[in-house]
Amino acid sequence: MSKFGNKLMVKLFGAIAISFLISLGVMILIIFSNIYLQKVNYLEKLSVRNSYFFILLQYSAAILTFITAFFIMARKKILYVKLITESVHQIANGKLGLTIRIESRDELTELAQNINHMSEELEKKFEHERQLERSKNELISNVSHDLRTPLTSIIGYLDLLKKGQYDSKAQFQEYLETIDSKSQRLKFLIDELFEYTHLSSPDVKLTCRETDLSGLMEQIIGEYIPIFEKEQLSVQKSIAEDHIPVLMDIDKMVRVYDNLFMNAIKYSKKPSELVISLKVIGDKAILKISNQVEGFSVDNINRLFERFFRGDKARTDQQGSGLGLAISKRIVELHNGNIHAEYREGWMSFIVEHPMHR
Repeated sequence: MSKFGNKLMVKLFGAIAISFLISLGVMILIIFSNIYLQKVNYLEKLSVRNSYFFILLQYSAAILTFITAFFIMARKKILYVKLITESVHQIANGKLGLTIRIESRDELTELAQNINHMSEELEKKFEHERQLERSKNELISNVSHDLRTPLTSIIGYLDLLKKGQYDSKAQFQEYLETIDSKSQRLKFLIDELFEYTHLSSPDVKLTCRETDLSGLMEQIIGEYIPIFEKEQLSVQKSIAEDHIPVLMDIDKMVRVYDNLFMNAIKYSKKPSELVISLKVIGDKAILKISNQVEGFSVDNINRLFERFFRGDKARTDQQGSGLGLAISKRIVELHNGNIHAEYREGWMSFIVEHPMHR
């Protein structure tokens, strides 16, 4: 914010000085007029009372001249103060984001700038609060929908078992396995929701230490190779550097990599290739995971990172929680990194940018 010193005080003293000079000029004119009136014996013709009244009237005219001159010169500032007062009143009554026009360069302008900044910040905060409220309502609605499905199935199958509505021991065992599967699904959804809520808290803390990202990725990819082969995915790996130092909370970042690999396994065309590259560009380590997909039709691919958003295939099988990529995005952002998605000619790519630790 600009600092304007005491310009307003200087202007006010200047207005007072000019007003004083004008009133002094009026006083001088009054003195000369009194001398002239004495010469023509006009004052001697007046009674003592009228003489005093006449003199009082003359001096009142001088004082009125001072007040009028000062008001004329200070009128612009007075109107500006009035504008600031009315604007503050409107802001206090809920008209957030209202700004006051900026005039000249003095303390009143600095006050107006501060009020404008306050108004804009309040508008942002209230809009953020409204967004949080909408997000909370959306979260409750989506969670209720996602949890209701497995819970309804569990209640339904338990009711069948309780009433003995099964034909054989095999069917009884089938019902139990379905209940177990739905229970695990319910637990998974609750765990995902808890994790997302925890990571969304402003108080979340990371346990970060310097890690060799290239070595970590070699280890994780090695653990996933049998799963990739089982799912008919041929891995093409490219790690450009022997040592890439990155400051990270390993447990949380491994969650991101696991999520991206499982996402690739779940939605890749089978058989196909899975391309994993890690390279350093400037002061960033760039991890790129690309897999071939079929029938992808999301207009804005980065909507995949929104809570509870699922691509077409996930909508049909309902295996995703809709929170995995949102959790991954939050973890990467907590590490001051960036994650985004690209789609080109049948290839889906997730790119994670890690700030290097020097």
